[in-house]
Amino acid sequence: MWRDLAGIGRDRSCGGYRRFAWTAADGDCRAWFREQAEARGLSVETDRNGNQWAWLGDPSAGDAVVTGSHLDSVPDGGAFDGPLGVVSAFAALDELRARGTRFGRPLAVVNFGDEEGARFGLACVGSRLTAGLLTREQAHRLTDADGVTLPRAMEAAGHDPDAIGADPERLGRVGAFVELHIEQGRALDLTGDPVGVASAVWPHGRWRFDFHGEANHAGTTRLADRRDPMLPYAETVLAARREAVRAGAVATFGKVAVDPNGVNAVPSLVRGWLDSRAAAQDALDDVVGAVERAARAAAEEHGVRLEVARESFTGETRFDHALRDRLAALLGGERGPAPVLGTGAGHDAGILAGSIPTAMLFVRNPTGVSHSPAERATEDDCVAGVRALADALKGLASA
Repeated sequence: MWRDLAGIGRDRSCGGYRRFAWTAADGDCRAWFREQAEARGLSVETDRNGNQWAWLGDPSAGDAVVTGSHLDSVPDGGAFDGPLGVVSAFAALDELRARGTRFGRPLAVVNFGDEEGARFGLACVGSRLTAGLLTREQAHRLTDADGVTLPRAMEAAGHDPDAIGADPERLGRVGAFVELHIEQGRALDLTGDPVGVASAVWPHGRWRFDFHGEANHAGTTRLADRRDPMLPYAETVLAARREAVRAGAVATFGKVAVDPNGVNAVPSLVRGWLDSRAAAQDALDDVVGAVERAARAAAEEHGVRLEVARESFTGETRFDHALRDRLAALLGGERGPAPVLGTGAGHDAGILAGSIPTAMLFVRNPTGVSHSPAERATEDDCVAGVRALADALKGLASA
C-alpha cells in the first residue's frame, strides 16, 4: 500500500508532496482509497462534503466504529502526515481479519477531504462541514491563490458544491472515531514509546496581518521618504518569536505575500499569516494580543496602515476521557498504560470531538520533524501502530 501511494503528488525536486484538495493528485489519492477498499470487499461512498467512507457491515445499523485520517498534504509536505492513518486503518483491518476477529458493530475507514487547508487556507474543511462548524455559505467564499473558488474546484472534480453542509445523520451513526497519526513532535521519542494516546488538541488559530504602505523606487527614494510595509512586518515576525518564548507557546509567520514583489521596488503591501498555538487559551490570547500591539506600534512608526483579521480559530479540544483512558490501558504493557500527551496540531478527530466520542493514537517520530519531506517513522514503529490500532478497534467493535 505504501509503495502504491508513495508516488502520488510527489515533487521529485524536493521529495515533498503537493496533494492539494480537488486537484489531479487529490483525485489519484481518492482512486487509490477506492481501490484499497474494494480489494477488501468494502462498500465505498463519498458523502456530500467529499469525504470517502469504506464500510464493513451495514452503515445504517448505527453505533459504528470508524478509523482513518486524510490523504492531502501541506506544500512540500512529508509522506506520513495523514496517509499513515489511512494506510494503517486498512492494515489494521487486515490484521483483525487474520486474527479471525468477529465484529459486533459496523466498521469504517474514512478519508477526510482537505484536512491541511493548503489550497483554500482553512484546515479540516471536510470534517468542519460535516460537523456543522463551517456553513455552505462560508465554504463557497473560500478561494485559492489563483482566485479559483471552492465550488468551482469541486465542480471541476465532479462533485456537487451545492450539496455540501452539516451531516448530523451520518455522524449520528458513528459510535466512536479513532484516528492514528504520526506524532508531530518528539514526546514519544523522549519517553521511548512507539505509540501514545492523545489527551487534547491545543487551542490554535490563524491571523492575517495586512501592512499597507506605498510602492516606490528602491534605488531613488530616500529612506526618510519611504512608507515601507516590509519593515513593520519584519518587526512583527520577531515579536511573534519573542512573545511565544515568553508564554511557552508557539507562533509562526510561515506564509507571506508581497506586492508588487519586485527586486527594485519598495512594496505597497506585505501580507503575512500568523499561526499560533498554546496549551491554554489565556496564553494564546496573550501571545496574539502582544503580537498585534507590536505590529501596530511598528506600523505607526513607519507610516504604514495595518489591518488584522482572524481567519480561523479552534478552541482547546479534549478527547473523550473514557475512550482515551480505555485505549491507554488497552495499549499499555508491563510499563503500565500507554503515554498520554497533548498536541499543538489540529486534526479531523479534534473537529469531530464535539459531536462524537473521538480518540487519537500517535506513532513515534524520531526527529519530531513534520510538514517536511524529512518527516519519518521507522517501519517497526509503524507496525506497532497498526497493531495498536487493531487492538483498539477490536476492543471497540468485536462481537
